[in-house]
Amino acid sequence: MGEFDLIKHYFSRDKRLDHQDILLSVGDDCAVTEIPTDHQLAITTDTLVLGTHFLPTISPADLAYKSVAVNLSDLAAMGAKPAWVSLALTLSDVDHQWLDSFSQSLFAILAEHQTALIGGDTTKGHLAITLTAQGFLPKGKGLFRHKAQVGDLIYVSGHLGDSSAGLALLLNPPAALTDAQHYLIQRHLRPTPRVTLGQCLLNYVQCAIDISDGLLADLGHILERSGCGAEINVDKLPLSTPLLQTYSQEQAEQFALTGGEDYELCFTISEENRSAMEQAVADLGISCHCIGKITETSGRLTLLKHGTVYPQPNQVGFDHFN
Repeated sequence: MGEFDLIKHYFSRDKRLDHQDILLSVGDDCAVTEIPTDHQLAITTDTLVLGTHFLPTISPADLAYKSVAVNLSDLAAMGAKPAWVSLALTLSDVDHQWLDSFSQSLFAILAEHQTALIGGDTTKGHLAITLTAQGFLPKGKGLFRHKAQVGDLIYVSGHLGDSSAGLALLLNPPAALTDAQHYLIQRHLRPTPRVTLGQCLLNYVQCAIDISDGLLADLGHILERSGCGAEINVDKLPLSTPLLQTYSQEQAEQFALTGGEDYELCFTISEENRSAMEQAVADLGISCHCIGKITETSGRLTLLKHGTVYPQPNQVGFDHFN
């Protein structure tokens, strides 16, 4: 099967989705789309490379899911509604069983979020996936890293540390998995992009980021861009029951602070908007937790546990070149 037959067979436009904003899609030199009136376009790109972002043992279905999820998480962190994606896929060879599983999973998560595949590219080489996602954002709105204000409260969604704990289990697998360990591995392989939450927060919040490299690393980006500091209460970190069943309290805290790939949202909010936000988020069935506050001292991040200074980890998160 040649390149164009491969694209036609596995990646042609999914007929389950009817997008009136797509004028031209897969099969032409470019996709042609329309943006709704009074909206602007949010665009993000992520690359996943074998050996850097995923293990050789990952299933094609999990790889497709995660490739989409991490991009949708970026849109969620901006408060954007997902619309379209383009996919650049590098393959070492043409494995039809692998491609069938990959494409089915890809279209399943796209359909779940009413998002369409509108184009891309395929080439031969070491396995890598680059996905560009685009979403709609109401004009004048957005969740930006530079908008944190002194006195804001710091919130995170969901639980922290599960994904990196799951990765640790994949790297050093036990003889038999407990239910808790299986849960952690699934949280690593199939993170939940907080798309609905991001759009909800547009009504209450101006500053957010998704936790991809670790809470401390990603919160650090907010502090740098906003010119402020933060206090984090380690005893307030949301730790899941499976995490605490599998690792010690100290290990769980380290996973939560520095582990990364949870793809939860970290955001800051004024005390004034706190109550309304908490009610709106609860109505969505999503848990959010206050873990600290924004302070004046630029770039200073203080960790506390029950009011006592907590030691800073040696490494605050993942960095491709460090």
